[in-house]
Amino acid sequence: MESTHIDPNLLKGDSPFRNNLLIAMPGMMDGFFTRSVVYICAHSSAGAMGIVINQRLPDVQFHDLLSQLHLPKSQLVVEPIVHFGGPVETGRGFVLHSTDFMREDTVRINDNMCITGTIDILRAIAEGKGPHNSIFALGYAGWSAGQLEAEMQANSWITAPADEEIIFNTDIGKKWDKAMGRLGINPILLSPDIGHA
Repeated sequence: MESTHIDPNLLKGDSPFRNNLLIAMPGMMDGFFTRSVVYICAHSSAGAMGIVINQRLPDVQFHDLLSQLHLPKSQLVVEPIVHFGGPVETGRGFVLHSTDFMREDTVRINDNMCITGTIDILRAIAEGKGPHNSIFALGYAGWSAGQLEAEMQANSWITAPADEEIIFNTDIGKKWDKAMGRLGINPILLSPDIGHA
């Protein structure tokens, strides 16, 4: 895993998508994003970046990563899930977390959410000194200029306000249903062909 320094400039300016959940519509058949929920960290005219919050990497264990990075063994009773953050730069790690943990390279997304991409935060988590809430992911979801907007127009995604309960405290297998439910949507009633004659 490589350390990642996140450009704070990506998070400047107003955006209708940043700090929102992007929820895949039932018709989304892209293997990476089927039934996915993505927290949008950055969005501008240059593109967008987010972390998938409801997919795990089944063959990657937190203690194995610590060993590969020559970090001390975890002191935690329950180890964090290693999430599939998205198909871009899957060798890079990101921790989406609460604001009670801040380092020089931490980027604040809003009053409640930060993202850190360096090994220091993994050491702190392993020692039980990390943020109160966190999601660790390898890779991220990225969109080029105008791509996310085009996918929204094609009914591939819907958005919902970021919900820390869903992000941090909901079972990984229930996040998509819960995010849909927060919008008052029953996924069974959604047709993949919605909007098409």
